[in-house]
Amino acid sequence: MADILDYCSELAEIRFKSGQIMLPEGERLGKLLVLIKGQVEVIRERTQVTHVDEPGSIFGEMAVLLDMPHSATVKALSEVRAYEIPDALTFLEAQPEMSLHIATMLARRLYYTTSYLVDLQQQSAGKRQDLDLVDQILSTLVDPAEAGKSGK
Repeated sequence: MADILDYCSELAEIRFKSGQIMLPEGERLGKLLVLIKGQVEVIRERTQVTHVDEPGSIFGEMAVLLDMPHSATVKALSEVRAYEIPDALTFLEAQPEMSLHIATMLARRLYYTTSYLVDLQQQSAGKRQDLDLVDQILSTLVDPAEAGKSGK
């Protein structure tokens, strides 16, 4: 599959200043952004979900594909250059390779999210002592007094 940026080379390039909101949570814009250069953060309900600096990263795909408002805010952490795809559904219909790329990316996210959810469920059920150990270590790092209380 060709590089995702190759599919966008005919599109308008837009720039964002550090601190500027690129896609606002709760808005329905119908567009995609494809990162060319820069660093962004994804924030949901005032919590940073991830930090992204990989050229070719796509933002806004869930809102476009599900026809819903953006579930998170995308904010520039540095000067950012991105391709803008204003009528994203029409673009994706004309670029099946791009649609396949997005489908693969979403499937990968779902796989890792599901794996993480299973780990959390197993931990809460007491089946994953290795994760319990991680919690104990993190607690000790945050509050060294706790280490003495548990007899460690």
